[in-house]
Amino acid sequence: MLLKNKKTAIIGAGPAGLMLAKLLQQNGAEVTVYERDKDSHTRIWGGTLDLHKDSGQKAMKKAGLLESYYALALPMGIIMADEQGKPFFTHPITSENQYDNPEINRNILRKMLLDSLAEDTVVWDRKCTGLEVLNGKWLLRFDNNTQATADFVIGANGGMSTIRSYVTDAEVENTGTVIIHGDIPNPEVNCPEFYQLCNGKRLMAAYEGNLLIVNPNNNGTLMYGVIFKQPEDYGASFQDTDIIRKLLLERFTDWDELYKGLFRSTSSFRSLPTRKFSLDQPWKKNRPLPVTLIGDAAHLMPPFAGQGVNTGLMDALILSEKLISGNYETPDSAIESYEEEMFKYAREAQLASSRNEIEMREPGFSFEQLIVK
Repeated sequence: MLLKNKKTAIIGAGPAGLMLAKLLQQNGAEVTVYERDKDSHTRIWGGTLDLHKDSGQKAMKKAGLLESYYALALPMGIIMADEQGKPFFTHPITSENQYDNPEINRNILRKMLLDSLAEDTVVWDRKCTGLEVLNGKWLLRFDNNTQATADFVIGANGGMSTIRSYVTDAEVENTGTVIIHGDIPNPEVNCPEFYQLCNGKRLMAAYEGNLLIVNPNNNGTLMYGVIFKQPEDYGASFQDTDIIRKLLLERFTDWDELYKGLFRSTSSFRSLPTRKFSLDQPWKKNRPLPVTLIGDAAHLMPPFAGQGVNTGLMDALILSEKLISGNYETPDSAIESYEEEMFKYAREAQLASSRNEIEMREPGFSFEQLIVK
């Protein structure tokens, strides 16, 4: 195996990074994951993740974790409603589709992956600030003035990765869409009418360029995202809870009071512009030592096709197979083969996401269009 007697460092303990660690570790590689979060209990912000059969679930199966995923994930149907809160389409869960793409909380997924790794695989509270070559190895520097060395580095630390510059000079792009996240603990008490409307299913509604996507059960919390085209005055004020609530009530003036009550019941909001890391620019060929990227670090994309985490898990599966297959003479040649393959499927995922993003934020968009498709 190419990684025999070599130290592999993975930067980032997200799904892709932990999956890669698992797949390499079960084949005898020495792997350490460095994560900036303080510990494994740090809350990960964001909605639930659904792993697709032809991508994310393939990686889970290879890691021997598919049944654990099914046991912890929640199959959820879909309700599509209009701006007056009237459902016009329901996709229920059945025995035939319950394992297609069940939803799993991000922290629950992290714990499942962590529990599958050898003890002390992850080193917490380590935000990587940079790399340098020293005596034929990578020297990793962290923001708490600690260091580590490795023969091979994989950047899996998200869309704003500090490792990316060692692989490519391309920059992250703003795609022109805003997502405002809100969550409501104990929704059966704090927003009972809306919780009942969801009836255990994800709810989607769209009207005049404003989209709402709701998950009523993210580990006991109702979480939702409001999506619209980024306004010209988007800035720091979009992080103020009172300003965001006022903005949403104004944008949703013509919507039923049921939706407005959802915003009034939310104690805090988080506003994020959507970003993309395009794969249009070729990556650097002459790297001093083996280094590559997986997950959002490699191909950040807006979340409008459900492909982000699934593409990252495919990265972990394919890169691990290249490294342990015995078909390559050097880690660099295995990396080159992985990147060539990854560019193809990740570009397709980015294109699907971008198409949906442009279509969804148009004033005339309705989720009924998705039914027709």
